[in-house]
Amino acid sequence: MTDLPINEAPPLVMHIDLNSCFAIIEQQANPLIRHKPVAVAAYDTPGGMVLAASYEAKRLGIKLGVNVREARQLCPDVIVLMPDPEKYRNAHRRFRQVLLNYTSEVVPKSIDEFVIDFHGSPVVRQGRSLTEVGYEIKAAIKQSLGEYVTVNVGIATNRSLAKTAANLHKPDGLTVIDAHNLRQTLATLALVDLPGINRRYEARLNQVGIYTPLQFLDTDGDFLKKRVFRSKVGMDWYYRLRGWEVDNVNWGRKSFGHQYALSHKTTDKLELSQLLMKLCEKTGRRLRRGGYSAGGIRLWLTFANHSYWGKGQATTNEMYSTQDIYWQAQKLLDQVIMPANVTNMSVSVYRLKVCEPEQLGLFDGSRIDKKALAKATDEVNDRYGEFTLVPAIMASMDDIILDRIAFGNVKELY
Repeated sequence: MTDLPINEAPPLVMHIDLNSCFAIIEQQANPLIRHKPVAVAAYDTPGGMVLAASYEAKRLGIKLGVNVREARQLCPDVIVLMPDPEKYRNAHRRFRQVLLNYTSEVVPKSIDEFVIDFHGSPVVRQGRSLTEVGYEIKAAIKQSLGEYVTVNVGIATNRSLAKTAANLHKPDGLTVIDAHNLRQTLATLALVDLPGINRRYEARLNQVGIYTPLQFLDTDGDFLKKRVFRSKVGMDWYYRLRGWEVDNVNWGRKSFGHQYALSHKTTDKLELSQLLMKLCEKTGRRLRRGGYSAGGIRLWLTFANHSYWGKGQATTNEMYSTQDIYWQAQKLLDQVIMPANVTNMSVSVYRLKVCEPEQLGLFDGSRIDKKALAKATDEVNDRYGEFTLVPAIMASMDDIILDRIAFGNVKELY
C-alpha cells in the first residue's frame, strides 16, 4: 500500500482525566486527609477491593485491585473510605461544565475523563494556542472543583494520541504530541503504554518481531491488517499511530446492567434470588430511564474457587418492567450448579429497542399494563428516593447492593 504520511495538522483534540479521581475528590472534600495515603475501596472489610488510591498511597504500592488487607500490610496508616457516588457524580458534572465553556464538542469517556474536539471552536478561530487553553482549563477546574484537584491534559491530532499524551507526566501534567515530536515520544514508551494495547495484543505483535511503538509505527498497514490483527483493527492502528482519527465513532447504547460483589459469600439460592431482584431493579430503572425495552438477558456469576458461570439468551417477549427482567434472570439462576460460594453476580440486558410513546391507564388489564405500573413506580422512587417502592422479595435489603458508580457509564448523568 502507499505509505500514509504522519498527520501534520495542528493538534486540536484534547484528552483530560482527573488524577486519582475518587481519592482526590475525597481529599478535596476533607482537608484533614490531604497529603496522606487514602484508598477508596468497594468495602472497608479486609476483602474489599481498592477502587482508587491517592498518589501518596500509590507511591507505597497501593493501587487498583489490591484488597484492604493488602493495603494495610503495605501501609498500616492508610485511610480507607467507602465510595460516595453522588459526590463523584457532582464533580463529574462540574468538570463537564468547565469544558463546555470552551466548546460544545465535549465527549465523556468515563466518570473521570473527557475528550474535547476543538475543530471549528471559537478558541481556534481566535487563534489561541491549545497549550495556553489547556493551562487555562486546568486553572478553571481547580476553581470549580477545588484547589487540591489536579488533571492531566493531552493534546494531539487524534483521540488515541491525545489519551497517550494525557497518560504522561502524571500528576498534573500537560503534554502535546504532534508531527514534530511523535517519533521522539513513542521512543520513550512500551507497547502497553499505548491505550488499547493489552498484554494479549503485545504478545501478538511480539510474535511478528514488533517490540516497540516505533517498530509498530514503521510497520506496513496491510501487514498489520492481514498478518498481525487479521482484521481492520490492524489498519485502524496504522492510521491511529500516524495521528489520523479513526475513533470518533458513536456506537450507540448496546446494553444495560448492574453487578455486585457479595460481602457475604453464599450458595443459598433464596438469598441469591433476593440479590438478583435488586440487581434487576437497578438494571430495569436504567433501562426505562433510557427509554428502551430489551430482548436478551445475561447472567454472570463468579465463585470462591475462581471458576465462573455465565449464560445469555434471547427472550420471546420484550422486557421492560423489573418483574420481566427478574423472571428471565431467575430462570437462568435456576440452571446454575454451585461449585463454591458465589463472590460476584451481574445481570445485563441487551438487544435494546427504543420504546414508542404509549397512552396507557395504570391498570389496563392486559400485559401492556406492566409498562404503566413500572412507570408509576419509577416516578414514586424518583420523587421520594431510590427503593421507596420495591417488590416484596426486596424487603429489608436497604443496605445491600449499595449505590455504585461505573467508570464508563456516564450517559445517564445528563
